[in-house]
Amino acid sequence: MLNKVPEVTIWFWIIKILCTTVGESFADWINMNLGVGLVNTALIFTGALAAVLAWQLSAARYIPFLYWLTVVVVSVTGTLYTDILTDSQGVPLALSSAVFAGVLAVVFGLWYARERTLSVHSITTRPRELFYWLAVLVTFALGTATGDWTLELTGWTAGISVLLPLGLIVAITVGWRLGANAVLSFWLAYILTRPLGANLGDWFGSPGDGGLGLGTALTSVIFLVAILATVVYLTLSRSDVIEAEAEGEADGLTGTARAANPGRERGMLAYYAVVALAAGALLVWAHQQPHAAAGGEEDAAAPVTGQISPQEATSAFPPAEIAKFRAITADTLAKVNAGDQRAATSRVKDLETAWDDDQSTLEPKSEKAWSSLDGEIDQVLKALRAPHPDKAGEVSALNTLLSSLG
Repeated sequence: MLNKVPEVTIWFWIIKILCTTVGESFADWINMNLGVGLVNTALIFTGALAAVLAWQLSAARYIPFLYWLTVVVVSVTGTLYTDILTDSQGVPLALSSAVFAGVLAVVFGLWYARERTLSVHSITTRPRELFYWLAVLVTFALGTATGDWTLELTGWTAGISVLLPLGLIVAITVGWRLGANAVLSFWLAYILTRPLGANLGDWFGSPGDGGLGLGTALTSVIFLVAILATVVYLTLSRSDVIEAEAEGEADGLTGTARAANPGRERGMLAYYAVVALAAGALLVWAHQQPHAAAGGEEDAAAPVTGQISPQEATSAFPPAEIAKFRAITADTLAKVNAGDQRAATSRVKDLETAWDDDQSTLEPKSEKAWSSLDGEIDQVLKALRAPHPDKAGEVSALNTLLSSLG
C-alpha cells in the first residue's frame, strides 16, 4: 500500500506540537469543566481512538485531515492513561516513566525484529502501520509521565518548563545535523514534543504562575484553528506526501535524504549520552532548590499550615463571615467527594470572591490571622485548579481549611 504517514518536514513538527497542545488542553477542559471525571473521559477517548484509528487504517493513502485527527485523539488518550495511573492509582511518575520507556523499547524491538526497519518512510504494510501507531500511543504516555515528573521534581512554572524540552529538541537537531542516526533522532524528538506541547498548553491556559490565563477552552480553540489552517495548507500543497521511499535515511528532523555513516552515528551516541547526563544534572540541581511541589502543593520552604491555632485564626473576625467561608468550603468539599470536579471548581470561585471582597475589612483586624487563612485558601485554589487535579490533594487542602475555620 502507499505510505500512510506524512513526510518529516518543518510542517510536520509544527502541527505535531499543535496537536499535542490541543490534546492536553482539550482533555483538561472535558475532565475539569464538564465534570465527566478522569476515568470516564479516558473511556470516551478510548472509544473515539478505536473509531478514528479504524478509519485511518481503512484509508488507501495518506490523508492529512484523517492522519492528524488520529494524532490528536492518540495524544489525548495517551495522556489520560498516564493521568489515571498517577492521579487515580497513585503510581509514582518515576515508576510510570520507567514502565512506559520499557514498553516503548519492547515495541521498537518487536517492530525491528519483524520488519528490519523503524523508518517512517516505509509504513507500507499493515503490520508496520500497526507498530507505528502503537509506538505513537506509547510515546505520548511516556512523554506525559516524564514531563509531569520533571515538573514534580523541579516545581518549575509552565512557562519555564517549556525551555527544557525545547532545548533538548534543539540539541537533537544539532546531533542529527552532525551525523547522528536519523531514526533515533526522529523518535527522541517525537517523544519530547509531548512535554513541550503540554507545557505550552498549560502556559496559555493557566491563570497563575506566569501563565497567560486564557483557559483550557480558549487555548483548545486557538490551537485547533491553527491545526485546521495547517492541515488545509498541507492538503492543498501536498508538500508532506511521501511519493516513494527515498534512498538513504530520510527519517530525520526535516526529511532530508542522506547516506548513513555508521562510524559517525556511533560517535554521536556519545554526544546524546552527554546531553542526557547534562539534562539529568540540571533536574537534580533544580530538585535541590526550594520550590513549590507539583500540583499546587505548598512551598516546602515556607509552609502556611500550623502557623497559628484555629482559635487565633478566627477569633479576630466576625463569626458571620467565618461561617460564610466555612459553608462554601464544606460545600466545595462535598462536590469533590461526589466526583463533580466542574461544580467544585465553580463553587471554590465563590470562596475566592468572598475572601477578596472582605480583605479590606478583615486584614486590618489581624494581619497574622488573615495571612494564615489566606495561605490556606490559596492552597485550596491551587489544588482545585491544577492542570491534573488530584482528589486526595483537594480533600486534604479543604479539610485543612475547614479545621482552621473551626
